[in-house]
Amino acid sequence: MTFPLSELAGRVGGEVVGDGELRLEGVAALENAGPAEISFFSNRKYRRAFEASRAGAVVVEPDEPAPSGRTVLRVKNAYLAFAKITTLFHPPREALPEIAPAAVVHPSARVHPSAQVMPLASIGALAEIGARTIVHPGVQIAEGVRVGEDCLLYANVVVREGCRLGDRVIVQPGAVIGSDGFGFAFDPEGEGAGPRHFKFPQVGIVVVEDDVEIGACTCVDRAALGVTRIGRGTKIDNLVQIGHNVEVGPLSLLVAQVGVSGSTKLGMGVVAAGQVGIVGHLSIGDGARIGAQSGVMHDVEPGASVSGSPAISHATYLRQVGVLSKLPEMRRELAQLRKEVERLRSASPGEGP
Repeated sequence: MTFPLSELAGRVGGEVVGDGELRLEGVAALENAGPAEISFFSNRKYRRAFEASRAGAVVVEPDEPAPSGRTVLRVKNAYLAFAKITTLFHPPREALPEIAPAAVVHPSARVHPSAQVMPLASIGALAEIGARTIVHPGVQIAEGVRVGEDCLLYANVVVREGCRLGDRVIVQPGAVIGSDGFGFAFDPEGEGAGPRHFKFPQVGIVVVEDDVEIGACTCVDRAALGVTRIGRGTKIDNLVQIGHNVEVGPLSLLVAQVGVSGSTKLGMGVVAAGQVGIVGHLSIGDGARIGAQSGVMHDVEPGASVSGSPAISHATYLRQVGVLSKLPEMRRELAQLRKEVERLRSASPGEGP
């Protein structure tokens, strides 16, 4: 598959500076691209790589200086444009309508004729698989699950009973949707057998709305009662834990190893960076941003940026970090001042401080 640069420019709303008839065969990073490939440049840290690149063309933003003679495609958002161009060269896989003989599909399940169910996948009773959805090997779809259209469930995904996935949902390998929430009531007597943790039955479900992507080995717990909800367009990275009855608002971004405890509500467009921990029963407002490794123990206002553990205003956190970096120097100065005070006291023993 090849494209002239002028066609790519038309697809992404850009302007060619240089050879618009250059035919391109693929995409590559600046360091590896050859004369028949296109790359992109949007981070000034890679300026040298841009200048040295052998790429036939480079996607850049409108005001970005380019080396003399370099063919560039100027567009408002270089990263977004390059993502769209990459998709042209590597289009999503389409379903091959079939149910593999080695798949196990319950007689009461409904699989759309255009869907693909691969070997060793299991579709439970009364489950529904929508049009053009692809179910990879080892996927377990439990009783009563509904999966929408154009979904992609990679190997060994588990979707437990009653849960619902909207359209165009992508679930990466090993993710579990609808596992039991972590709910136990302490029973000091244990009906005569001694103290125990009595399991609270987790009888709710998980609802994953349209255009959500869930990363590898991520777990989204079913609600104790009611619904755990992942809002439209949200993207969840690998190794994330979403507790029971959590609500994640639309278009949110949860990066690797985030943990959200039960019954917490995240608004629209919340960004939680890597290894953020959020305790239960909190409210995180629309557009809030939480810095990496933060521990959130209180509600966060809409639009706020917080960092640290416990999380505080990001601006205050930066000031605190600045002070911490000076503590060794301040300690030395304090020791010197103490010595000077003692010297002054020794020189004037009859006088007060």
